[in-house]
Amino acid sequence: MKKVLIVVDMQNDFVTGSLGTPEAQAIVPRVKKKIEEYMDSRYYVVFTRDTHYGDYMNTLEGKYLPVEHCIRNTNGWEIIPQLKDLEDNYRSNWVWKRTFGYDGWYKYINPDDFNDNDFQFELVGLCTDICVISNALILRAQFPNSEIIVHADCCAGTTPEKHKAALEVMKSCQIIVEEK
Repeated sequence: MKKVLIVVDMQNDFVTGSLGTPEAQAIVPRVKKKIEEYMDSRYYVVFTRDTHYGDYMNTLEGKYLPVEHCIRNTNGWEIIPQLKDLEDNYRSNWVWKRTFGYDGWYKYINPDDFNDNDFQFELVGLCTDICVISNALILRAQFPNSEIIVHADCCAGTTPEKHKAALEVMKSCQIIVEEK
């Protein structure tokens, strides 16, 4: 089985910055451990970065979430220091996304080798109720026969209640939610 770990938006602004939460800070050691396990096993790791620009407040997202965050090339946009070395080791495996979900996951799969049943995607990161769920559902649509796992203890939502609600929605969409 081919495994892919997707590390969603573990960026300064979501952990300690303008949208940071104690729950986001609490998952950092577990996320780091999961990444290291994947790297030790030589599985594929992809880091996503929420990426906005100077016009953020004029976007639809800026209208509904009027907090500037993850502006490209700012400290808030950077991967958190605890994971930066790990991301640097996988420099070719990252995506910048301008919205909640990334719709190009199929680009990471060689179509000649592809068999939906041979892939397992695992997700960790932030925020469960926005970007994690969006990417999990995009993966479900693009790879309908692949196993998709979200590690609940390696994710945090905008609130604990929204985190739990997002996990329940993902379960309804046949996404495996591992809770420890």
